[in-house]
Amino acid sequence: MKPYAEDLQNQEKALENIRHKLALLPDASGCYLMKNSEGTIIYVGKAKVLKNRVRSYFTGSHNGKTQRLVSDIRDFEYIVTGSNMEALILECNLIKKYQPRYNVLLKDDKTFPYLKITNEAHPKLEVTRRVLKDKAKYFGPYPNSYAAHQTKKLLDRMYPLRKCGVMPKEVCLYYHMHQCLGPCVKEVEKETYDQIGQEIGSFLSGGHEEIKKDLQRKMQEAAEELYFERAKELRDQIISIGAMMEKQKITTSDAKDRDVFGFSVDKGWMCVQILYVRKGKMIERHMSTFPFYGEAYSDFMSYVAQYYSDNPAVPQEILLPDSPKLMQAEQVNVDQPVAAETALYSAPTADVTGQTDEKAIQTETERSADSLLVAEEQATYAAATNQDQAGDQDAEIKETETQLSGGLEDPSTAALALAEWLDVKVLVPQRGLKKQMTGMATENARVALDEKFKLIERDEERTSKAASNLGRAIGLDSLHRVEAFDNSNIQGSDPVSAMIVFIDGKPAKKEYRKYKIRSVQGPDDYETMREVIRRRYERVLKENLERPDLIVVDGGRGQIKAATDVLQNELGLFIPVCGLVKDAKHRTSQLLVGESSEAVTLARNSEEFYLLQRIQDEVHRFAITFHREQRGKSMVTSRLDSIPGIGEKRRKLLLKHFGSLKKIREASVEDFRPLSIGDKLARQIIAALREEES
Repeated sequence: MKPYAEDLQNQEKALENIRHKLALLPDASGCYLMKNSEGTIIYVGKAKVLKNRVRSYFTGSHNGKTQRLVSDIRDFEYIVTGSNMEALILECNLIKKYQPRYNVLLKDDKTFPYLKITNEAHPKLEVTRRVLKDKAKYFGPYPNSYAAHQTKKLLDRMYPLRKCGVMPKEVCLYYHMHQCLGPCVKEVEKETYDQIGQEIGSFLSGGHEEIKKDLQRKMQEAAEELYFERAKELRDQIISIGAMMEKQKITTSDAKDRDVFGFSVDKGWMCVQILYVRKGKMIERHMSTFPFYGEAYSDFMSYVAQYYSDNPAVPQEILLPDSPKLMQAEQVNVDQPVAAETALYSAPTADVTGQTDEKAIQTETERSADSLLVAEEQATYAAATNQDQAGDQDAEIKETETQLSGGLEDPSTAALALAEWLDVKVLVPQRGLKKQMTGMATENARVALDEKFKLIERDEERTSKAASNLGRAIGLDSLHRVEAFDNSNIQGSDPVSAMIVFIDGKPAKKEYRKYKIRSVQGPDDYETMREVIRRRYERVLKENLERPDLIVVDGGRGQIKAATDVLQNELGLFIPVCGLVKDAKHRTSQLLVGESSEAVTLARNSEEFYLLQRIQDEVHRFAITFHREQRGKSMVTSRLDSIPGIGEKRRKLLLKHFGSLKKIREASVEDFRPLSIGDKLARQIIAALREEES
């Protein structure tokens, strides 16, 4: 109870300090940094009015995910900025620097592939993920490597840039196929390369129709001159262009390059969809799914800011979705007139001529879960589902209470800041084709998120059903908790054992246990099993821990008999024990149950058989990993600890300084002096290790 009381006391001191700092917050825009008890930054946010936004965390009630964040806050800092745009940029930089636990983190930034025409005397076309200031021409980004390489493959056939990395001494096959100008054997004018670069740029910017017409003209000329092979090559290129452009789904009349964003949130998770529109045609999309803890639209804008911070290929126009809360309000207040068709924001240098159907919104409103494992996602989903069922109306009230002045939680303010930063037009469409485009992106995000939770539900149903079916197959009314054991050693050296726990068909990793074997000498699997079962269930009895419905041992009749003997005759426990036998290919083959070791027949394509495979594979993995750790430690310990003058402290110091036994062995006497190890002892260490090696 003493540590708990100290934690409460420290928490009270921290809250008192926070209350004093809240009173001093300014009425200005900026960024705030929330810290935990260790001083680690766990959340970075932005606000139009710092005083209102930061106070909102510590007043009123919040939903579950925000409560989790607030419960970890022990201190905060803030940085005042001159505008919302500065706050947006600063937040992006701080998130990248500190990688806070509760922020939306764009983990795949800098990974989008680009097409690049190199800046060389004889340029070539290549796919790259690194964008450098090397005066090369970059086109993209492409949503995935396949799309980039397919486009490059087509362009390689159409435009005769060099393909080789190092200039050869004679022409290659590409030259004879008319896919290279042959700069290795003849001089190629710079104007020729400039023209090819312009044509590639025109093609990638949507001018493929003109290029198709030009190729058709060349094909007809080649056919008339009886160059049928050349005509066939040109025909294939035309077909390839047509096939690539066929995939495009949306067409707009103004032929602009756009990135269209949409997002959806549910149960503490957010999905963002980006539709890439080039020259008015949608060519591809990109999706990201992640847990979030702040206000939905604000965290969405953080994602957008991170996306563009390292993206040199900014389109002519960015379309953002409206806030879900604003859209819901519009649906409720159907009698109120719509303020505008499209909210348009652009930097002062942007060209807004001809945008007669787009108006600025007149009023500005103010309102404010590591790659996670499937198991964690299921827990988050289940908790969120229970919370939703417990009181949707109450949660809605809590959400409304937290909507204080955040500035960039409002689409109009967010779009204005983004436009000012990127120097491009940023739209929040209210109706028309552009509204349909953001609606399509949002709907795709919603469908993707629904699919994620349906897969989790299906996985839960499957595992629960598999556990109950397995229980019935071996004669148990219920099979809630399974504990499985496996032993590991190499010819008796460093023997260890491991226990894993499955609850309702899912691994409970917090309850896994490792055992160093104490009483068994040599490779005796039966005695090892007896020791581990004895140690585990003596503790279960002593500490009144939850007992399993089934114990699984890795092995056959001998292991089952050893475990059953200890349980029944020594501990007085009557828990069913079964064994898993592997075939010659080390795959789960048979399930044996009870002292009689009766084989239970299970269909190999059944969910319950798959569950047994998972249990056996997981316990084997856990045991092998532990054994490797112990074997590695024992090798290091035996070699260093056998040297007079080397104890545990010096052994750790040596390994930390040199990194490995090999480097210690190869070191000179002088290398030991920074560790306060004398020359005599240093020579002894080197000699002992080299003698052991020989």
